[in-house]
Amino acid sequence: MGRWQPDARGRLAKAALELYGERGYEQTTVAEIAQRAGLTERTFFRHYADKREVLFAGSDVLQDLCVEAVAGAPASAAPVDAVAAALEAASGMFDGGRDHVRRRQAVVGSHRELRERELIKLASLAAALAEALRARGIPEPAASLTAELGVAVFKVGFAAWLTAPEERDLAQVMRETLARLKDVTLSP
Repeated sequence: MGRWQPDARGRLAKAALELYGERGYEQTTVAEIAQRAGLTERTFFRHYADKREVLFAGSDVLQDLCVEAVAGAPASAAPVDAVAAALEAASGMFDGGRDHVRRRQAVVGSHRELRERELIKLASLAAALAEALRARGIPEPAASLTAELGVAVFKVGFAAWLTAPEERDLAQVMRETLARLKDVTLSP
């Protein structure tokens, strides 16, 4: 190991994503990730529980942002508008990072175990949004339905953003996706 360098966590995440892209997720070891980052395996495990978590480390931050946005929405906001505020807040996490997210999604999409993990994280997000809506006084089943709709909008909007041929603002794509959902539910 050479001289100390800052941002061990970020270097590990970058090294992991590079190696997953080069060798494949299953063929990449924690030792290889640590070596590519110029760190030790011990350092890796101080930052991540396992090699999957490198891909999902931002989930807690995303969930916290969404819950805070729902809680901070105006008291007069309809449940769907409170969730729209959460989508707007979540979009900011991905500003300028579309290429990185595309590489991450390619790795996640190619492994059943990782796709399942992503679904579990999205289910946790839906549960947290529903709890935040209940805390605003939204009764069941409206709180859970609205939270699940919000996660559906997030998934569809996120996929549209990633596959768009042009660079687009994720927040705008989320607003458009939510508007389409409203059109579908309100059309005769």
